[in-house]
Amino acid sequence: MNDYNKKQLLDIMIHAALEAGVQILEIYDTSFANIKKADGSPVTIADKKSEEIIIKHLSKTNIPILAEESVEAGHIPKLGDRFFCVDPLDGTKEFIKKNGEFTINIALIEKGKPTLGLISVPAQKKAYIGSKLGAFKFDIIDNKAGTLKPISVAGCGDINLVASRSHGSELLKKLEKILPPCTDISVGSALKFCMLAEGSARLYPRFTNTYEWDSAAGQAILEAAGGVVLTLDGKTFSYNHAKANYLNPFFVAADCEKLGKQVAKYMSDICS
Repeated sequence: MNDYNKKQLLDIMIHAALEAGVQILEIYDTSFANIKKADGSPVTIADKKSEEIIIKHLSKTNIPILAEESVEAGHIPKLGDRFFCVDPLDGTKEFIKKNGEFTINIALIEKGKPTLGLISVPAQKKAYIGSKLGAFKFDIIDNKAGTLKPISVAGCGDINLVASRSHGSELLKKLEKILPPCTDISVGSALKFCMLAEGSARLYPRFTNTYEWDSAAGQAILEAAGGVVLTLDGKTFSYNHAKANYLNPFFVAADCEKLGKQVAKYMSDICS
């Protein structure tokens, strides 16, 4: 057990993400190389350097850390009911393309639920946080956190849908034929969760593979802003599924429970 309260933990998460963001952007401006991991996804030196920095900060809390590159290397600690879930560079494909749509994701998981979440967007100089106190956005100014600005979901209106820029899906096309006419925006990384949380999109259906570190921080932020993340049977998304190798099932993120459950049912029917 440790003596850090939630505010202190969030402060540590923010400092970790800000320092990691500086390192990532230094590499971003160079001609870096990338290699393929066992699952075929790319990884760069920025992923590894970012994770090293984040682990350095989080380790002082003595809370176990489930981090993407460590898992890839076979280093998985005993997690228990409370642990950090980290993606040091989400959207590596976007990082390689240099389109700015990559993030740093850090979440605190407690009893299977993400209770604190931070998503930093280094190239766009902004970040999002979520906790029981609500969801907020702040600008990154001179590598420091600016003033917190409350954000919340739209909760109503026309459906504008966000989907992965790098992971298209025939199943998604089938879903769009069922839904009312809607705008489809392609966005990389966990930015999709942030768009829902701040009300600039309403729906994020996911028919392709993700891992717990891809979604945990986004879920914490979206739920704090008033939204939901559901499995296709309409249940709230949960974490620490070691037997599944931390691979997520398909899911839907939405700005309200009614929309989320309706679309989860559509997605389930399409997959059956």
